[in-house]
Amino acid sequence: MYSTTYHRPSSVDEAAALFAKGKEAKYLAGGHTLIPVMKQRLASPSDVIDLARIKDLVGIEASGDTLTIKAATPHYDVATSADVQKAIPALAHLASVIGDPAVRHRGTIGGSIANNDPAADYPAALLALGATVKTNKRSIAADDFFKGLFATALDDGEIITAVSFPIPAKAGYAKFPHPASRFALTGVFVARSRSGDVRAAATGASSGGVMRVGAIEAALKANWTASALDNIRIPASGLMSDIHGTADYRANLIKVMAQRAVTQAG
Repeated sequence: MYSTTYHRPSSVDEAAALFAKGKEAKYLAGGHTLIPVMKQRLASPSDVIDLARIKDLVGIEASGDTLTIKAATPHYDVATSADVQKAIPALAHLASVIGDPAVRHRGTIGGSIANNDPAADYPAALLALGATVKTNKRSIAADDFFKGLFATALDDGEIITAVSFPIPAKAGYAKFPHPASRFALTGVFVARSRSGDVRAAATGASSGGVMRVGAIEAALKANWTASALDNIRIPASGLMSDIHGTADYRANLIKVMAQRAVTQAG
């Protein structure tokens, strides 16, 4: 057995101060990663600092050309938000297909991207939409935030406070879910900005985590239709291969999911 001290701070500053005092402190968002690893004795934090009750970390704001989702906002709130459904319908759809109802009511966008699971949904949206991750210390572009499997640009003790998304002209997300976990065996988010720039990101496929897919971006910039992707070939090199699917299988899924995402985007 081991002991841990549970904290429920009321502000980001209080949470950061508690982290600094702890010998081996951990932040708790939705808890879908930290709690299981603690149960398995793979983590034994001296202090668990619950961020979910900090009011300044919950909420959704649409202003001008930007949609901002605060870090402790649950997936369910994103999926059902009228602001999200109007500004970026693909993001509302993405949130609606995360896990199961229990996960969607408890899990948060901040917890998801801070953990950066290679099969998580949100990282693909951040990368494809060119989002900005805001913390209690700075702002980090999505292109600079994700650093590989379970790795991000966050410093020790840094707290994600919000994610800011530029509102695109069109966007879509499609994934092939694992039948048990509902994680993305492969998922693709595509977006076309109001200036005509096209970005596409795949999750669940690469051994290095979420990635942009240049071949899809080039084809869709020339012709924003699902059929524009008919003849592209996604290399299997660098993609994951496991009991759920080979690298070649995932390469084909990237193409198929991208076509479905474009169709969804319209």
